[in-house]
Amino acid sequence: MNDDHETAEHPGADPARRALMLGVLGASSVLTIRPALAATTGSILNCQIPVPDPARAASHIAADGQLVPAGTPGAQLPAPRPFTGEEVRRALRGRSLPGTTPEQNQAYLNYIRRLQAGQGGFTCFASLQMPGR
Repeated sequence: MNDDHETAEHPGADPARRALMLGVLGASSVLTIRPALAATTGSILNCQIPVPDPARAASHIAADGQLVPAGTPGAQLPAPRPFTGEEVRRALRGRSLPGTTPEQNQAYLNYIRRLQAGQGGFTCFASLQMPGR
């Protein structure tokens, strides 16, 4: 076989042709990964964080974010709806959670910052903490 006609299937194939084929494969990988990252970012911003999580819905939220019994002086009522990841991300950057008083905003953000694995909204909040979010 003449060296000028060797292909990527044969051991002595032209190195430039092999590099070109690898480049094409790499480009298709980038095109596949970017939409997946965009979809992940979109789902993170649309995920929900209930305050408090449904298992503790009867509790109120103290200023420091701890859950306390209903009727505790100074405690805030549970949020009427879950907050989206985007709303929480904005609030962590200095804006207020929608529809909250300054006292509710502070108590709710403190509650969210205290979330732990197993609590509703934890995965959403943890995703917001990832670099680049």
